[in-house]
Amino acid sequence: MCQVVNASRRVERELDKIPTRDFERVAEAIQHLAENPRPFGVVKLAANIHRIRVGRYRVIYAIDDAARVIIITKVNKRNEGTYKSFD
Repeated sequence: MCQVVNASRRVERELDKIPTRDFERVAEAIQHLAENPRPFGVVKLAANIHRIRVGRYRVIYAIDDAARVIIITKVNKRNEGTYKSFD
């Protein structure tokens, strides 16, 4: 089991902007990352950066296997700028 943390306050603001009906699905997907950080459908974007799709939203996160921590770096609707800077 891993610990899931937000990388910054920006991630919390992104989550606050999600409508309630979509937020529940996104929050549940993030909670499931603690049990399985590489679920079916995950896309590896870089060495330790991954992305899951939750409806129209994308959750971009880093996995630190040694510390057993998942760091949520971005939660955003899919658009042209979603993958520009995912660090």
